[in-house]
Amino acid sequence: MTIAWPRFVELVRNHRRFVLTSHVRPDCDALGSELGMAGALEALGKEARIVNPHSTPPVISFIDPDRRVRKIGTDVSPREVLDWADVLFVLDTSAWIQLAEMGDLLRETKGQVIVLDHHQSSDTLPGAIFRDAGAEATGVLVVEAADRLGVKITPPMARALFAAIATDTGWFRFSSTKPSTYTVAGRLVEAGASPVEIYRCLYEQDSLARLQLRGRVLAKAQTDLDGRLIHTAATMEDFAATGARSSDTEEIVNATLTVAGVELALFFVELAADRCKVSFRSRSAVDCSELAAKFGGGGHKAAAGASFKGAGLSEVYPKVLDAARAAMG
Repeated sequence: MTIAWPRFVELVRNHRRFVLTSHVRPDCDALGSELGMAGALEALGKEARIVNPHSTPPVISFIDPDRRVRKIGTDVSPREVLDWADVLFVLDTSAWIQLAEMGDLLRETKGQVIVLDHHQSSDTLPGAIFRDAGAEATGVLVVEAADRLGVKITPPMARALFAAIATDTGWFRFSSTKPSTYTVAGRLVEAGASPVEIYRCLYEQDSLARLQLRGRVLAKAQTDLDGRLIHTAATMEDFAATGARSSDTEEIVNATLTVAGVELALFFVELAADRCKVSFRSRSAVDCSELAAKFGGGGHKAAAGASFKGAGLSEVYPKVLDAARAAMG
């Protein structure tokens, strides 16, 4: 999809105060895109604040050394956001369910709404939607946005945006990675990003609890359909036994894809007795975004997710597993 960049630039230049937000359980692409976009806006003399529905997971808090990201309802009230912002700027999601309390503000605001995203979604958010589902990360779109706005990328922006792109491409190993991905990454390194430092912060700072959780979850992995389908779960019991947090489940689903012959991976995370989520990963013809959409979720062909409220793991697990089997034929 081609983004209407002239319209994007016009909207940015015609407003002054921006509140940037993203999806629940923010990852590096969400946070890095917010921080990179905030830097671009401030370089233009705009004011930018970042307010998310969930707090930044401790495991990736390195991406925000100045602690700019605030949580709605805890650090800032909904009324403060609505009264202050000219623009509510959504990055890295186009789904209502992923915005939680921030979605309520989108419905209520009388200001401009801007969405910049690289996910496929059947939802219709208000305002101006700038989406490119072919982009490997929203961080890539923020780099292009900065170029279109005539903004030079600073070292803090480069660090955040490199982390965004590196994580959403699986450190440049996913099929979404293109020659241009390396070009953008190279530019960010030239602008001050350190791949060595970012990799160390991302992948070499595990807690013992996170390591033990990973072991428990992978030990429970099961295959189906002659090894083509793999599935496992992190339960409340696993979290209690290890002392790990839900944010410690990042990357576990990708580890299951390393099993030879696996074409589709499902990873369930029990968040409460009546709440859970599932991650889908594919290296076959199965479209994860279509599979996730059956349960109100979304994402990309190779990677997607869905959240469930009012339904426990024991109810969700067999339903999603059956849908995955059907999708694989």
